[in-house]
Amino acid sequence: MKIEVLGPGCLKCDNTFDKVKQVLEELKLKAELSKITDVFQIIDRGISVTPALIINGKVKFQGKVPSIKEIKELLEKEES
Repeated sequence: MKIEVLGPGCLKCDNTFDKVKQVLEELKLKAELSKITDVFQIIDRGISVTPALIINGKVKFQGKVPSIKEIKELLEKEES
């Protein structure tokens, strides 16, 4: 599974990254987790509002920090 958190390094973006990392640890899932802070890379992915969460190339959240519950549900669906 490939997970990307996109944002310029703001508090909300860092919070999103930390939550995803926490969920991965709790669920004991293996994933390639990365943080994209380059504005041009963010725009190239079609993101206009950050933070954004992309899982396996699909935008799952944009413009809000997802809850732990929402992240868990997304990751469990991707794993099955």
